[in-house]
Amino acid sequence: MSQILKRYDLDKLAVATIASHTALQILRGAKKYGFRTIAIAKNEDIAQFYKQFFFIDEVWTGDFSNFRKTAERLVAENALLIPHGSYVEYVGWRQALEAPVPTLGCRELLRWEADQYKKMALLEEAGIPIPRVYRSPTEVDGPVIVKFFGAKGGRGYFVAKGREELEARLKALGEEYIIQEYLFGVPAYYHYFASPVYSRIEVFGADIRYESNVDGRTFGWAEPTFVVVGNLSLVLRESLLPIIHKYGVQFAKAVEKRVGCRLAGPYCLESIIKDDMSIVVFEFSGRIVAGTNIYMGYGSPYSVLYFDKPMDMGERIAHEIREAAKAGKLDQLFT
Repeated sequence: MSQILKRYDLDKLAVATIASHTALQILRGAKKYGFRTIAIAKNEDIAQFYKQFFFIDEVWTGDFSNFRKTAERLVAENALLIPHGSYVEYVGWRQALEAPVPTLGCRELLRWEADQYKKMALLEEAGIPIPRVYRSPTEVDGPVIVKFFGAKGGRGYFVAKGREELEARLKALGEEYIIQEYLFGVPAYYHYFASPVYSRIEVFGADIRYESNVDGRTFGWAEPTFVVVGNLSLVLRESLLPIIHKYGVQFAKAVEKRVGCRLAGPYCLESIIKDDMSIVVFEFSGRIVAGTNIYMGYGSPYSVLYFDKPMDMGERIAHEIREAAKAGKLDQLFT
């Protein structure tokens, strides 16, 4: 991508993303920092929604089954692509790896994110506590959760209290999955930013996912499901911040060692905090997560610690792009 970036007019950069997930936050932040903005919608109905916002300059409808054409059009517009969960789900990780457009972050990490077993291996490489992973239902000796591969927002995940229940439910599955130990505690999702400009890992915020119907009014009448419908704000105990930052740094080092590229931009570690205050990480996202939307427009509680002013993740991305462009470091931010 460095050759494409060299051809870009740095005075006419555009920021683009798929019209979903965190697009409003990303594009609002980009416009605030003076960049042209492009939203790429799945269909015309979605496009109409995004056209109403003053900070979005152009709204396209794209063919996600052949994203290469859209990528080439983005390059012609001097555009930098910001990936998020909907991008991975709509376009697919294989197309995302090959799309000929500068893309924020460690693009090769998308390959690892598509495989739940590789994800857990990477967390283990980082020295971060993880739940037990069962390769076979015959190994199961307690409650477990079954998760599917890919960015699905919790859709289809289910819990089983033991081996017999698990084996019965697995018979109906037709896609790849992983069986993990079910952890008891409170969920906490940590937002980080890896900055090539400032040579640091920032703890930027945290959230809790609000999931249907495990968090809903089921009164014991429904099986728990884990479809994410929104996110709740979370301010962590300050005594937890050093270990959370340490895990973020260890993860970044493991990515560089095992995946072969440096983290750049936002990423997330997803965890359970137990009642003894220990943290077990069961998932990661190598890109911006929807939980950052909780502080869109007024800034994360930790951004003031780095910049002495509130900043949301969309603004943080735009700030890094601006400073990287000035310092000649865009090729460290985009792959």
